[in-house]
Amino acid sequence: MYKIISKKPLSELVELMVIEAPNVARACQPGQFVMVGVEEDGERIPLTIQDYDREKSTINIIYQVVGYTTAKLQQKQVGEYLPVFLGPLGVPAHYPVDKPKRVVGIGGGVGIAPLFPQMRKLKEEGAIVDVILGGRSADLVILKEEFEAVVDNVFYATNDGSLGIQGLVTDVLTDKLSKEGYDLVVAIGPVVMMRAVVNVTKPLNVPTGVSLNPLMIDGTGMCGGCRVSIDGKTKFACVDGPDFDGFKVDFDEVLRRQSFYKDDEHLCRLKVAK
Repeated sequence: MYKIISKKPLSELVELMVIEAPNVARACQPGQFVMVGVEEDGERIPLTIQDYDREKSTINIIYQVVGYTTAKLQQKQVGEYLPVFLGPLGVPAHYPVDKPKRVVGIGGGVGIAPLFPQMRKLKEEGAIVDVILGGRSADLVILKEEFEAVVDNVFYATNDGSLGIQGLVTDVLTDKLSKEGYDLVVAIGPVVMMRAVVNVTKPLNVPTGVSLNPLMIDGTGMCGGCRVSIDGKTKFACVDGPDFDGFKVDFDEVLRRQSFYKDDEHLCRLKVAK
């Protein structure tokens, strides 16, 4: 059993939860994820690791309440326990460029969460690190203070202009690429956002890493739900990733696969509401 040490809302439907999980905290690396279950025999969902504290034996997860299990997770209180918390799973973060000197990370939505440990580690390894964070409005852009404390510069883009520029993260990226000599871009967020980033960087031949964690279901490769084409070869986001070279990802296939379970997700939300 895994004890809930603390939890707090980050926005209306996004929460941060700190879990006591000694074995996971001892072994995890940026880019990896855990499988979480709220009920012993219930659904298990993949959640990326936002942060970890090896001394306190804790793992931070951030989740958006969108389906049955995340709604049940939201109902859990501090001091209660989760029966399932498996990990670390997946391949630790890796990039198309080894030892980059100047990096820009781009995060959108809950994708901002797994971006954080990756950017912090790159900064610790000596890179100059800039970050671009985006959302529909200022209250939906999470972890602002955390990023500002560990990277060199943080830029913002919101649809309504309530934080940073009024526009998209790709608008900021296009401007920065015209002025800065980045040797690596890392984008984590909605699939449409990651594809848009690659559409900006690929013509300029700026190496770009993306994370396909939005596709993962069972986390072991058994279900095949996260099967994707990478450079024409079949890979699984959960066991071969979630990080891949963005230039090699078939984003059209990823978007089609992401829509497979929309109807099931809707029925699960209705089940929680009853």
